[in-house]
Amino acid sequence: MKKFLPNYQNILDVALNKTPERYPLYEHLINFQQMEKLLDVKFADLFWSKNTSDLHVFHRHHANFYKRLGYDTVTWELCITPILPGAGALGSHQPGIIKKRRDFDEYPWDTLEQRYFDMWTPHFEALRAEMPEGMKAIGGVGNGVFECVQDVVGYEHLCLLIADDPQLYADLFEKMGETAYKIWKRFMAEFGDIFCVLRFGDDLGYKAGTMLPPNHIRKYIIPQYKKIIEVVHSYDKPFLLHSCGCIFEVMEDIINIAKIDAKHSNEDVIAPFEVWMKKYGNRIGNFGGIDMDELCQKTPEEIKEYTLNVCESIRPYGGVALGSGNSIPDYVPLQGYMAMINAIRQWRGDFFH
Repeated sequence: MKKFLPNYQNILDVALNKTPERYPLYEHLINFQQMEKLLDVKFADLFWSKNTSDLHVFHRHHANFYKRLGYDTVTWELCITPILPGAGALGSHQPGIIKKRRDFDEYPWDTLEQRYFDMWTPHFEALRAEMPEGMKAIGGVGNGVFECVQDVVGYEHLCLLIADDPQLYADLFEKMGETAYKIWKRFMAEFGDIFCVLRFGDDLGYKAGTMLPPNHIRKYIIPQYKKIIEVVHSYDKPFLLHSCGCIFEVMEDIINIAKIDAKHSNEDVIAPFEVWMKKYGNRIGNFGGIDMDELCQKTPEEIKEYTLNVCESIRPYGGVALGSGNSIPDYVPLQGYMAMINAIRQWRGDFFH
């Protein structure tokens, strides 16, 4: 195998929809325990340590994983939802804490920016210190506005508010957007140098369509994206949106109004990666390509064949980063994940033949 030398410029080029020198690997998320198994080293539990040296050890192993497997960047984001008091409706399926106007008015909105940095600053500082040569991070402040609102309200109750209290419904997106904007503005000033591409994930859809009416996404959510992305662009950095689901009805607005530079997440049951490329490949960078179901259900030989076919399909396009169409959680078989990685690296010429 050739000696691999990471170069974050490859991911940066893809996000700017340019043909990179080497098609880069990309994952939105890789489970820490999966990393431990492949590295044969324990470090995941150090994530929650209050000890600075422990955090440095964590990030040293975490970044080394990406370098060893042939990535040009370290995927890293830290989310807003853990700092939201009373949250958990999205992640833990518990009742939302904001149900009516009084709950909204009494919520400690003014504390959230500082809570975010109190919790996560030690991690970002350790990440900066342990970044391997030639690499930068891709990520930033996790969670989009829709996910944050869901986490304090609950999806079902949020839908009921459309009819029961439309003004509160609108105010929730405005206030959460204002909060996210403040966090992002400070984040870019303090930690933007660590990152070559910024992103958040906000799952707007499911297999058949969007989770809210498309006109609501245009009216209440995309304007909040636009403000955050403008901050990112003010630092001459591109922005990647991760959003699962069938969101074709709002993609034009996401591109033309929010001004994303790149998009991640695809699922063959919605549309194969080639469809995304044909629709948007001449306008934005596209990340992903390999359906996660394939990694879970097929043999390594079948995954290799599938992956190589996807690789060949992207040749007409420049701005492409390859990896799963979603993420690598703990239930993805490692042999499936490695079959994908090895196929991509073989295709792009990382191995001698």
